[in-house]
Amino acid sequence: MARYLVSGAAGFIGSNLVLSLEADGHDVVAVDCFKTGARENLRRFKGPLIEADVTLPAVFEGPWDAVFHQGDITDPRHPDDKEVLEKNLAGFSRMLDLSVRSGCPLIYASTAGLYGKGPVPMREDQPKDLLTAYGRSKLKMDEIAAQAGKEVPVIGLRYFNVFGPHEAAKGRAASMVLHLYHQMKSGQRPRLFEWGDQKRDFIYVKDVVKANICALTAPSGAYNVGTGVTTTFNQVVVALNDTLGTSLKPEYFPMPYDPATYQADTQAETSLAQSRLGFRYEWEFGKAVKDYVKWLSC
Repeated sequence: MARYLVSGAAGFIGSNLVLSLEADGHDVVAVDCFKTGARENLRRFKGPLIEADVTLPAVFEGPWDAVFHQGDITDPRHPDDKEVLEKNLAGFSRMLDLSVRSGCPLIYASTAGLYGKGPVPMREDQPKDLLTAYGRSKLKMDEIAAQAGKEVPVIGLRYFNVFGPHEAAKGRAASMVLHLYHQMKSGQRPRLFEWGDQKRDFIYVKDVVKANICALTAPSGAYNVGTGVTTTFNQVVVALNDTLGTSLKPEYFPMPYDPATYQADTQAETSLAQSRLGFRYEWEFGKAVKDYVKWLSC
């Protein structure tokens, strides 16, 4: 049994991670300040919960076998760029300090947002195209991690388009899968940007948890966590119609975002994750949608 600290534990990915680690028999300490995390996400968690802001001085008694850092401002459209940069880097620095003092791996959430409108499939070493302060904060973390990784293992996971249970608290930043599900479940036609051909590398949160666990034994580095498969928004509607037993046709409307900053296509190049992280996705999109809708219906 290992002892793990998980920040952002009441958030989308953090809550799925702590529940999975605990179910595997590990000693898990959860940390969250509940600014965006939801207490309901930890309803089944039996371990200790520390209510604290990891950007502020706090004592987290170690030693730890690993530190998982999921606690950031994650909304790419957050209105205060300065706050995003300062808070995200402060939290990362504190979690890195804990990792160094325990001599244990730090596994942290990075983002595919670093690639912006760059070419697909997106490779870890391709030039970055930073469209948001959130992306800038993550690139800075990756740069710090590259140096710190010489002392302890520091693994950054560049999540692509994650969806699944516990994401509702993300609000507008939740996946298109969830937004379209709510529309279609209520009998409304699904609303898509013209003409629904935007592509996403959707990855189920259960696979993201698996990637975090794989990272426990991985060498330092930044790794894409995606499927390598693209799904259009039109295809999301098809999958939801199939799962819900409906036949609702999309209602298209003009793109509301600046095309110069809107990330229209995402797709992970996954060979590095497979060879060095030991990760490959298991949940095919249609299967994952069915599993997710079953959970939402409970």
